[in-house]
Amino acid sequence: MRSLLVCITLIIFLSGCKAQQKPALKIQPDNNTLLWQVSGKELTKPSYLFGTFHLLCRDDINFSAQLKSSLMQADEIYMEMKMDDPAVLLGGLFYMNMKNNKTLESLYTPVEYKKINNYFTDTLHTPLTMLGRVKPYFLVALLYPKMMPCKTISGVEEELMKLAKEDKKEIKGLETIQFQSSVFDSIPYEWQAKELLKNIDSSAFYKNEFDTMLLVYKQQKLDDIQKLFTKSEFGDDKYEDILLTQRNKNWVNQLKLIMKNESVFVAVGAGHLVGEKGLISLLRKEGYRVDPLVNK
Repeated sequence: MRSLLVCITLIIFLSGCKAQQKPALKIQPDNNTLLWQVSGKELTKPSYLFGTFHLLCRDDINFSAQLKSSLMQADEIYMEMKMDDPAVLLGGLFYMNMKNNKTLESLYTPVEYKKINNYFTDTLHTPLTMLGRVKPYFLVALLYPKMMPCKTISGVEEELMKLAKEDKKEIKGLETIQFQSSVFDSIPYEWQAKELLKNIDSSAFYKNEFDTMLLVYKQQKLDDIQKLFTKSEFGDDKYEDILLTQRNKNWVNQLKLIMKNESVFVAVGAGHLVGEKGLISLLRKEGYRVDPLVNK
């Protein structure tokens, strides 16, 4: 469910460091890594891809020396959205609402609405009346923190932003909050509502699926990540074209132009990297060399 609803770009202001020779990064012998190097074609210097996960236990987020090195070597850092701008995030609150004054209550039977309201009130301590017009998919995202096996929760993007600030780098985004929110207007609200109800009715099942995703992410097993994202029970295969495929193509078109002049570090949800329609495959089809890097 790629939506992280957030991803970001960081700009590096390198002066004398640019003239220094940069250390070569070690190639990973297999595909079990979240860190990839993009080179070849017309590129004068490499760029990097990194697969993120929007929710992790803070103690599980430990960036490798190679990841830090690749981030430092990049001229710019891109995420899905520009998340370090408070104005952007506040604007996102407006775009979370359904169009045409649609309400959650209108999407459910009285019995279904009561069940969801009770869950949000009793489990999340947030009455549904406060979220009456929010797109159901955004409400699904609110269920995941409760599935975490820890109290101190962070996100990979959040921790990357801290590294960027230490290096005084600006954050840029491949998409705007308006665009990301509009993606969910392309998916029928009725279908989203069914997904929300299904997540609540089968909460134990989805927690198990979420735990599995956390595990394979931490193990950096991209093949297993792809399998999970193509499972209809966990992923959103019915609307994969909207949520993943078209967005990946748009990003590659942007990166082709950006990478000509700059080395970029691109950090987006790991689900965007994998598969025939993922960034790794699409960039290779464009003629770039994309190599797995050691990330331990």
